[in-house]
Amino acid sequence: MISLVAKKSQLAKGLVRLLEIKDADIRLSNLYQCRYAVDQAIHIGGASSAVIPMVSVYYSGVLDSDVAQPTAPDQDLFILSKGHAVATLASIYADLGYFADTVLQNSRSISSILNGHPGPILPGVHLATGPMGQGMGVAQGFAIAGQRSGNFDVYALTGDGELQEGPIWETVMYAGYKRLENLCVLVDHNGGQLDTTAKLHFPYTHLAASFQSFGWRVIEVDATQYHGVVNALYTFKFGRRDGRPTVIICNATKGQGGYSDYMNNHKVSIAANLLDQEEKLLQQRRLNHIRRFGQYFQRLQNERLSDVCEALEQYADRLGYVYSSTETAARLFLEKKPVTVKTVKAPIREKRIRFDAASLPKLEMGANYMPHKVIEMVMKVFAKDDKVVSVDADLSSTSGLQAGVGYVDQTRALNVGVAEANMMLIGEAFAILGGNVWISTFCPFYDWKVLRRIAVGYQERLEAIAANSWLSEGHGIDLTLVATAADLETQSNGATHMGNDDAVMLDGLAHLKIINASCPQQLLGILRWIAQGNKGIVYLRILRAAAPVIYASDFEFEYGRSYVVKDAAEPDITVVSSGRQVFESLVAADELAARGIAVKVIDMPSIDQQVLLAEYHSGRPIVIAEQNNGYIWNNFIKVLFENEKQVDTGQLYAVNTVGKGPLQYIHSGTYAELADYYGLSGSRLSDYLIDLLNKN
Repeated sequence: MISLVAKKSQLAKGLVRLLEIKDADIRLSNLYQCRYAVDQAIHIGGASSAVIPMVSVYYSGVLDSDVAQPTAPDQDLFILSKGHAVATLASIYADLGYFADTVLQNSRSISSILNGHPGPILPGVHLATGPMGQGMGVAQGFAIAGQRSGNFDVYALTGDGELQEGPIWETVMYAGYKRLENLCVLVDHNGGQLDTTAKLHFPYTHLAASFQSFGWRVIEVDATQYHGVVNALYTFKFGRRDGRPTVIICNATKGQGGYSDYMNNHKVSIAANLLDQEEKLLQQRRLNHIRRFGQYFQRLQNERLSDVCEALEQYADRLGYVYSSTETAARLFLEKKPVTVKTVKAPIREKRIRFDAASLPKLEMGANYMPHKVIEMVMKVFAKDDKVVSVDADLSSTSGLQAGVGYVDQTRALNVGVAEANMMLIGEAFAILGGNVWISTFCPFYDWKVLRRIAVGYQERLEAIAANSWLSEGHGIDLTLVATAADLETQSNGATHMGNDDAVMLDGLAHLKIINASCPQQLLGILRWIAQGNKGIVYLRILRAAAPVIYASDFEFEYGRSYVVKDAAEPDITVVSSGRQVFESLVAADELAARGIAVKVIDMPSIDQQVLLAEYHSGRPIVIAEQNNGYIWNNFIKVLFENEKQVDTGQLYAVNTVGKGPLQYIHSGTYAELADYYGLSGSRLSDYLIDLLNKN
């Protein structure tokens, strides 16, 4: 009688033979995509070397995922960090039934949901990725969530070229520290890049040792064959775990599995005759694999290993093949079953934070409060809802997030150290899973490249929701970027820490809601507004030093609305400000009031187009006073030119950190010194307003 160990070995061999058939099908599908793409091109080299790792993950039985409901909780997740391999992912997803195979036609066109990189507009894809070393960080965030909730596993495929990106190593360090034993990263170590497809610009002579030094378990395999990759995945999935994340280094070559050396290139358009040639050879390979499997299966039947044969038939069925054999001729047929679309629309997500409003802090009019203390007090209330997660980057003392959320549940109050990109990626992961997520660092420290990609993924989510596709209401992301020490608040830290240009720079990012908070009561109102859910990506600039309460306790924040904090029946001049400058503007208004000059002061935490237009049409002078490079001023100009046929600039004035000279960064100094130097202190602004009125 054959032993159980021998039977398992026979079953494993049969599975590998089935995966080889699936391999040919996926490669043929990739060529089909290329033939019918809008530019007859795909990233063929990296997509080809990714086939064996990805087919192994999706078809070997290690991935416990729900094709019908990809957003359902507590299922295994896969992230394609090397987004250039999107063709392979799309071929697999069409084969599994995430979407119809018609999606594979006309890819990369403006009318297609299959882009040159993957994103959530494509059913089953959780985030937008490209070759930027970021998907692996989001996978790490998923793994942290997986350990907290349902103990699900997370897989990611990255490329060796991508390993040159800094965020990869921020992830490697933190994942090892957090002992994410449910995280498995496969490195497509194909040895090539874009400019030189045959070699890496920076070869990894000690790649395994590098991962090991940060507390990872390393498995190196020959990824030109299936058995090594599958065995490594089984070791991760079913073997003993010891607290270490796992990396499987898949050694291959760029274009692995293709015939023509043309397939080794990075991204190419493939001529029809070469596609014909490649498809013909792949079809022959597929038939050879089917023949090999048939012969192997017949041998098992002859040896009366019916239980092994039955298991292989079940595997074949799960891989989408119809099995049949004739007793006389002993011939075996494997045909692809028709694929039906299995993915259905996700249920609506409830995004509102549940909290006891009576437990929120009561702020006294005129009293001074530290903004981070207001956030800490609010988070102690909000965090009782387990949707709330915070991530700081070694500056939690300026945000109040870790102290507030950690007071309730320290497992939801993370601190990644000086690794801002990793902070953003972990935050995105929890937001994708439905959390209301808050991340924080100094204003200038947010990573533009990471933020832009997050916004791309958010846009694709909105597009999928609008198209009535696989996502429904509540499946956007709620991610608040608490940007601390805004404007002149960092004082003597100097130029690298000074947040004078962040809002102007980030204003060019789509889908980013920029808010500049002033009064602590206003900040409380903003936090309550965010708690309503479905607010998207919010960039919330807060002060570092204490500020007085100038709003009543019934204040309610509304995005896109401004607030008059000092008015007059017939104002002589209007000052529009935000953040700390609101208080300086009020000082200037009080000084002028003593001289019989009426100043209207408007606090504009977010851009209020209607008020800007109304003030312009008032005919009186308007001064936009800001402790930054002119965020409101730039938007004022844009609003005027979008809405007015002719613009009279005679009564429009700006006082900000740009001044009259070229753009510069801000030198160290006390707040009083800096505000005075830029003409933004109450007294300097008062003098400026008087001079303006005298000229008029």
